[in-house]
Amino acid sequence: QVQLVESGGTLVKPWGSLSLSCAVSGTAISPRAIFWGRQAPGKGRGMVARIDKIAYNDNNNEVYAETVQGRFTISRDNSKNTLYLQMNSLKVEDTAVYYCYALWDRDYYWGQGTQVPVSS
Repeated sequence: QVQLVESGGTLVKPWGSLSLSCAVSGTAISPRAIFWGRQAPGKGRGMVARIDKIAYNDNNNEVYAETVQGRFTISRDNSKNTLYLQMNSLKVEDTAVYYCYALWDRDYYWGQGTQVPVSS
């Protein structure tokens, strides 16, 4: 069974940095795409960043939400089956529960989320 488990969430001050991890298990097949998303208090979930796998040449494409472009970096370590999100210059409005999720064939699989409060 596919499982995604996030870690690394903690209280951070504005302008600080934090790195999140997402360990993927239960499958040896690379997903079609893998994402970081977030849900701020009182708001719906939205995508933060994703990596697409292009089938023909196995290149990875990174896509970011405008609100985090230039501050956040998504990366993956295939040898460790782990996805990362490096977050720099954090703002109070980045406060949210952060989720990793991935698309295999037509099904999405979600982690349980990790909280990232940004506050002084």
